[in-house]
Amino acid sequence: MCKALIVFLSLTYFPVALSEVDPFQDLNEKTHKFNQNLDESIATPIARVYRKVTPDFVEVGVTNFTDNIEDVNIALNNLLQGKIKDGFSDIFRFTLNSTIGILGLFDVASTIGLEKHSEDFGQTLAVWGVSDGPYIVLPVLGPSSLRDTLARIPEAFMTPLLLIDHDRTGYELTAIDLLDKRARYLGLESIVIGDDYLFYRDAYFQSREFDINDGLIEDDFDDFDFED
Repeated sequence: MCKALIVFLSLTYFPVALSEVDPFQDLNEKTHKFNQNLDESIATPIARVYRKVTPDFVEVGVTNFTDNIEDVNIALNNLLQGKIKDGFSDIFRFTLNSTIGILGLFDVASTIGLEKHSEDFGQTLAVWGVSDGPYIVLPVLGPSSLRDTLARIPEAFMTPLLLIDHDRTGYELTAIDLLDKRARYLGLESIVIGDDYLFYRDAYFQSREFDINDGLIEDDFDDFDFED
């Protein structure tokens, strides 16, 4: 939620030169419309029911559980990016929350000051010098880029869910993760301004820049001289 608001504010008040490479715009707009219809007719209603009927402590537990699973992927990507300290911190987070935190239902690690990071293989490729490439809207999955789309392939093998030797359980955990994530972002549609396709595209690139730079957003304030 905080990151989404930061991205929104940066787009509104600190516009940057975003890559306008969108050679598949016609197809992207159709896919975007399909995703919007799917979200409005299925995903959003289910997420609202989930939010309404699920007790807060259960919802927090589910969020902690899915976040804990992600820490393995995050740790690997931090190590691949040369962020050794952060990588080992993520490994310790996962170990601590998976044991004392009862399979991650309780975020014990955060209570003792271990920061939650956000890294994926798309960010790792960016750190290695791979550019975004064309903007791509994926069916169901939404905004992406050529780099981030290709990154999804190895990303699929960087999760402990692969260790679960039971297909149904793996699918159920994946569905719970997607449902929980959708519920977290209920209401953010209200910040969309103007053409929603262009807004989502620009917000996606800005959000990725925010992630890749670990939350550091460049602005032009240093170019001005503030004198009394």
